[in-house]
Amino acid sequence: MRTLLEIYTTRYFPCPICAEALEVRESKKDKPYVVCNACGVQMFVRNETGIRRLEQLTQEANTKNVWERLKELPQRYQKTCRQCANKFWVTEETRHTDWLDELDGYTCPQCGVIDKLDSGNT
Repeated sequence: MRTLLEIYTTRYFPCPICAEALEVRESKKDKPYVVCNACGVQMFVRNETGIRRLEQLTQEANTKNVWERLKELPQRYQKTCRQCANKFWVTEETRHTDWLDELDGYTCPQCGVIDKLDSGNT
C-alpha cells in the first residue's frame, strides 16, 4: 500500500499520443519510464540529460497548469463530423477557408463534408 507522501509526490508526464497523464515510474536500474495502456506507448529515459529534463518537465506540469491546458486541446482542436461522426484534429489540410482565406469551417478527412462554422465562431 502506498503512503500519503508517495501519493502526493507522484510525478506525471503526458502520453505523446493521447495526452493522458501517465505516472512516471522507476525501473530496476532507477531510470524513469512511463506506460500508456490505452495507446500501447512505452517511453524509457536512459541518459542523465534526459532524466534531468523529464524531472524539470514533471515539476513544471504542476506549477504551470499544464494538465488543465491539455484537457482543453481536444475541445478546441478536435472536431466531429456532423455527417459521418468521424473525429479528427484540426490541421492545415482540414481547415476550410473562404475566398478571402479566412477560416469558415472544416473538411472531414473521411467523407469530405465541409462543416461550416456558425457566424462569429472561429
